Amino acid sequence: STFVKLLPRFYDVNAGVVRVDGHDVRELNLESLRRQIAYVPQSPVLFNDTVMNNILLGRPGATREEAIEAAMAANADEFIRTRLEKGYDTMVGENAGRLSGGQRQRLALARAFLRDAPILILDEATSALDSESEAHIYNALEKLVKGRTVFIVAHRFSTLKLCDRVLVFDRGRIAASGKPEELMKSSDLYRQLHELQALT
Repeated sequence: STFVKLLPRFYDVNAGVVRVDGHDVRELNLESLRRQIAYVPQSPVLFNDTVMNNILLGRPGATREEAIEAAMAANADEFIRTRLEKGYDTMVGENAGRLSGGQRQRLALARAFLRDAPILILDEATSALDSESEAHIYNALEKLVKGRTVFIVAHRFSTLKLCDRVLVFDRGRIAASGKPEELMKSSDLYRQLHELQALT
């Protein structure tokens, strides 16, 4: 999580350089840099406003139709229409208390779809979800990752199927790097973690 937060400059590095397209992120305009990034955290912030307005935060000025398209892409449209009393005009409540964890995550993904940024950061976006919610979100992510650079922070190995390169961290350092199938052969730590998760 700390590693990916260096990209939008939630933190700055003490040594070394973080570059985007060859440019040191510290030399880029912060607002311009962050416009290029969609960030979906483990616990997304939703405001006590309507579902529609929460999605529109992804790209203020987008149309209602565009927001609904984004919700459909994030597998959120069905629950919004069938489970929420006023559909897209339903108030989500304080701390989005009227929504389940999976529903909150899908709204955050809809916001990311609407933003349509070239860089997407998913920071433990599925870790707190049940298997059904994770399956819905995984289906949405398969669409969202196409044509963009995506950073996925995950402890669940099911999420790593979307990745063409995995970095294995150990005590704050990169211990191994490669494709998931390569790491099963080359990294003892990766293999141990994979086997441990298969048992739980």
